[in-house]
Amino acid sequence: MLIGIDGNEANQKRRVGIGQVAFNVLLRLEKIDKKNKYIIYLKDQPLLDLPKEREGWRYKVFGPKKLWTQVALPIRLFTQREKLDLFFTPSHYAPRFSPFPTVIYIMDLWHHRHPEQFSSRDLYQLTKWESYSIKNAKHVLTISEFSKSEIMNIYHLSEDKVTVAYPGFDRFEIKNQMSKTKAIMKKYKINGDYLLYIGTLQPKKNLVRLVEAFGEVKKKYPQILLVLAGKRGWLYDEIFAKVKELGMEDKVIFTGFIDEEDKAPLLAGAKAFVFPSLYEGFGIPVLEAMSLRTPAVVAKAGSLPEVGGDAAIYCDPYSIESISKAIEKALGLNKKERDAIIARGMRQTEKFSWEKCAREVLETFALITDNQ
Repeated sequence: MLIGIDGNEANQKRRVGIGQVAFNVLLRLEKIDKKNKYIIYLKDQPLLDLPKEREGWRYKVFGPKKLWTQVALPIRLFTQREKLDLFFTPSHYAPRFSPFPTVIYIMDLWHHRHPEQFSSRDLYQLTKWESYSIKNAKHVLTISEFSKSEIMNIYHLSEDKVTVAYPGFDRFEIKNQMSKTKAIMKKYKINGDYLLYIGTLQPKKNLVRLVEAFGEVKKKYPQILLVLAGKRGWLYDEIFAKVKELGMEDKVIFTGFIDEEDKAPLLAGAKAFVFPSLYEGFGIPVLEAMSLRTPAVVAKAGSLPEVGGDAAIYCDPYSIESISKAIEKALGLNKKERDAIIARGMRQTEKFSWEKCAREVLETFALITDNQ
């Protein structure tokens, strides 16, 4: 097969969410698939950590950058000499018109459930571009059974048109991280035991309730700190306002975006990882925490029960009391209980890998081309 891929989500310096998934899928496809040939379409030169060009793996870089997906890309697809067997976009957006069958990879549909949390411009782009991308696609990939059900319900697709390819995660060696934790704590001015959240600061992450729940936890564990590690997304002012309102500016630490090499030492050193999100298509940080033997407090919402299995401590994300009680449970584990939850976490993480994800994507490609 000759496969074309929109590589722009993968071609970013600070990858989160869909960018992280797209990057890792591209890496594994290049590594495991020497049979098929690929053309990766970009609007900027490929970053150094993307796979190097070789026979069967080429990049095409072109503009104009403005409206690249809707103008420059389809023009290129219609005018190029090569005939693709399929075009893959690990993104919510595909060209509106394409001469080749298209497969897209959808993360979640949060914007349909809570449109009030998006600007009118962003919401229009998300819903309109996504809508025709899904309707025109030959097949839809997604990252969890939860997201599959959302896509089927909202876009009225049959089950055989949507396939789940669970993301993987980066496996870290615990013995290599603990020695780095003290230096990383010093870097981010963390002067004591801490709870850790990793992710973008945005409404669906439920961080205002987490801060309020942390205020309750501090009554029982007055020395504990809360570290919120992630870049500012949108509508984040309320988080900072709540910290100030509760007088906890010295107890809640905002690190901003953290470098990838800092993530594992921070996770390894945390007393618990907290992820009370209202809605997730998946939840890679939960697996990263479990792999580093850190108990995970996770919302019973969206896809997170699929990710956490029997190894997470669950909470109702809409209840401050439930979140605080779950955190206190994690902090109060005795050695036997902690060892048991760590063991369950290690077993749970074995279910997910980027190679499995890439192979599922490849199987979908084969299914599409075989049925043409």
